[in-house]
Amino acid sequence: MKRIGITIGDINGIGPEVALKAVIQGNWGHDVEFMLYGPVTEIKRQVRAMGLELPEFVHLRDVGIDVLWNPGEIEVDASRAAEQAIRRVVEGCLSGDLDAMVTAPICKEGFHKAGINFPGHTEFLAELTKTENFGMMLIGGGLRVMLVTRHLPISEVPQALTRKMIVEHIQLTGEALQLFGAENGLIGVCGLNPHAGDGGVIGREEIELINPAIKAAREKGFNVTDAIPADTIFYEALRGDYAAVVAMYHDQGLGPLKMIGFDEGINVTLGLPIIRTSPDHGTAFGIAGKNEASPNSMKCAIELAIEMASNPNPWK
Repeated sequence: MKRIGITIGDINGIGPEVALKAVIQGNWGHDVEFMLYGPVTEIKRQVRAMGLELPEFVHLRDVGIDVLWNPGEIEVDASRAAEQAIRRVVEGCLSGDLDAMVTAPICKEGFHKAGINFPGHTEFLAELTKTENFGMMLIGGGLRVMLVTRHLPISEVPQALTRKMIVEHIQLTGEALQLFGAENGLIGVCGLNPHAGDGGVIGREEIELINPAIKAAREKGFNVTDAIPADTIFYEALRGDYAAVVAMYHDQGLGPLKMIGFDEGINVTLGLPIIRTSPDHGTAFGIAGKNEASPNSMKCAIELAIEMASNPNPWK
């Protein structure tokens, strides 16, 4: 029996809606149970509002913070409840009570207002699990994309990149491919500059940082390309040339992925001693409470969490 812990995210966003629809409408078989963590009274209100019924394999777990469901509103209590749900599910995964964690979207502005000072789930989960080397991979539309830097202004990306950081993210990608049944698959690495620097004419990061990091990763046994221009690498990856792509910054990697896999994107945190996936979308406050949100990305995230929980975790 696989026990999957789901945090419902910000109660005022679409997280509860997509989580409930996904677990109730999905065809999960008899060997999976779901534990949904959040303000139970308000989750039940949403169940009734959508005309749903909770099956016996779906269990609600309260987080002990009273919140009123106000669709589309950014509220401190909603963020505090979301934070507590994350903590509870991480504890369950670390103790072995839960086999995997799936997170619905939080509101970063709400977290900031609540004094919860993390840029996103990824960094918060690393702190809770005491993980130093971790990464964010997005999957969808036939692509697997690893981000070397995440939520940084573009102006800060070149200064943030280091050889060590690039090597670590290539290594995480190679280790993750074992979990996805693509062990020793070829990893494509994006250059930072147009035309991957064009031999140093349009920037030297490829010469001084990226290709030396790639060489070091090869010496560790990873199957990886030289730096490839970002305007061609995703076409080649979609064609099947690479098992995964390592991108240097957020929009470099996620623009192409969301173009072809917007409704099925999955966010996976690599390097943790627990399994964590999430749908690759935000709180969508504009449609919250309208019963219009698609659960497809959440279903994909749950399916991947179950698949990953069935294989040995290389970081445990």
